[in-house]
Amino acid sequence: MNRSRRVAAVAALVLSLPIPMAGAAMASPSPSVTAPAAFHGVLPRPTGPYAAGEEVLRLTDRDRTDPWVPSAGPRQLAVSMFYPARRDTGEPAPYMTPGEAQGFVATRVPAGTGLQPQDVVDIKTYAYTGAKAANGKFPLVVLSPGFENPRATLTGLATDLASHGYVVALVGHTYEDSGETLADGSTPGCALCEGGAPDSLPDSRAKDVSFVLDRLTGNHPAWRLSHLIDRDRIGMAGHSIGGASTLTAMADDQRILAGVNMDGKFWPPVPTDRLDGRAFLLLGKQSDHAVGGRETSWGQTWAGWEGYKPWLTVTGADHSSFTDVPVLAAEAGIPLPPGMTTSPARGTQLTREYVGAFFDQTLKGIHQPLLDGPSSANPEVLFQHP
Repeated sequence: MNRSRRVAAVAALVLSLPIPMAGAAMASPSPSVTAPAAFHGVLPRPTGPYAAGEEVLRLTDRDRTDPWVPSAGPRQLAVSMFYPARRDTGEPAPYMTPGEAQGFVATRVPAGTGLQPQDVVDIKTYAYTGAKAANGKFPLVVLSPGFENPRATLTGLATDLASHGYVVALVGHTYEDSGETLADGSTPGCALCEGGAPDSLPDSRAKDVSFVLDRLTGNHPAWRLSHLIDRDRIGMAGHSIGGASTLTAMADDQRILAGVNMDGKFWPPVPTDRLDGRAFLLLGKQSDHAVGGRETSWGQTWAGWEGYKPWLTVTGADHSSFTDVPVLAAEAGIPLPPGMTTSPARGTQLTREYVGAFFDQTLKGIHQPLLDGPSSANPEVLFQHP
């Protein structure tokens, strides 16, 4: 089996919620899936002192042909910008565009739920369009989702970071998921899902991220609120292959000072020789990513560079625990995986706490005792010591 097919097979296994792979036939209705009388999806409320504003940028890299669909022309990206905002300003932001929601329901939601695209559009995010920005300059964190998952599935983490004083650029990697709405109004689906993620995907995502940073921090920024960004304090986090790609992006772009991999297997070769001592957090599920466990790429990669590199695992977590998916699945009546003993809400809480603490310490210079060692308040989180 070649690597692309092997990655596709791994992805099918680690996405433990009963959501079909894009490009696969829709599953028949299951008697264990019980649609609620009315679905009113709500993400957990952000925990910081600021409100979360949101604007969507649709960017075109005219210096780069799309790597997956060259006939589409220049690489186009949708980027959700979250920012610290004043409370009681703006209007509730949709979770996805109608086109994005249609693709998500068609390819990522099991049959029998009764979930409609408009239900997904209307999920309450606690982010607000047109919200008045708070005063000041704030660190920037780029977020990259997992393969096949649209950028919206990291909205809960993005809003929480914004509420704690971060600007967040949540990047949709076109043709790699169920659909991202582009500048021309189209919402192309996944061009890669049938064959699996190619070996060059982390490098491509690194190029996406560097382009986004150029457009946010250059002399003629694409975002009207770019003055909020502290260009000297930039971090990145990603889920699954987005987490693996974070390390590649850091190696390629010295502007990224700190990175987080949330449950993503690294693909060799991993360019740890170009990290130059920068900080990196490994945060994953215990069943895969404990020292000496069945997934060996973390141990091999961890040993490859010097620097601040905490390695944490969460007992009872699932691959999707670091995203919005379990919370929304539970609200939609979709059963959780048998091995997932950490509740969806708890998974969200732990992800927010540890990712936020890591960036507070590395980008804001505020010591975080939470990262010093095990906490009686969070017994699920285990500190690994290779």
